[in-house]
Amino acid sequence: QVQLVESGGGLVQAGGSLRLSCAASGGTFNNNDMAWFRQAPGNERVFVAAIRWSGGHTYYSDSVKGRFTLSRDNAKKTTVYLQMNSLNAEDTAVYYCATNQRMALSALRNSRSYGYWGQGTQVTVSS
Repeated sequence: QVQLVESGGGLVQAGGSLRLSCAASGGTFNNNDMAWFRQAPGNERVFVAAIRWSGGHTYYSDSVKGRFTLSRDNAKKTTVYLQMNSLNAEDTAVYYCATNQRMALSALRNSRSYGYWGQGTQVTVSS
């Protein structure tokens, strides 16, 4: 059974950085898309970034483009990292890792396209 485990969340001051990790197990992911979503209290879960495991192409929401970088661990082949720089209070949320088999590009930013989710990790940015 596919499992995703996120780590790396915490409390950071505005302008600081964090790196989130998502470790996948229980399957093969060579043909998967992996993504990060986030959900602030009272808000919907929204797309942050995605990576196609085959090819390594990355996609970002406008709100994080230029500040966040999503990468994969080519050695482990089952771990992705979200490097978050220049954090601000609006980045405060629970961050979720998700995966599913390769999907249409138009579906990447839709949370309903993903069948497997991690438990989430809290990121809090103090201003």
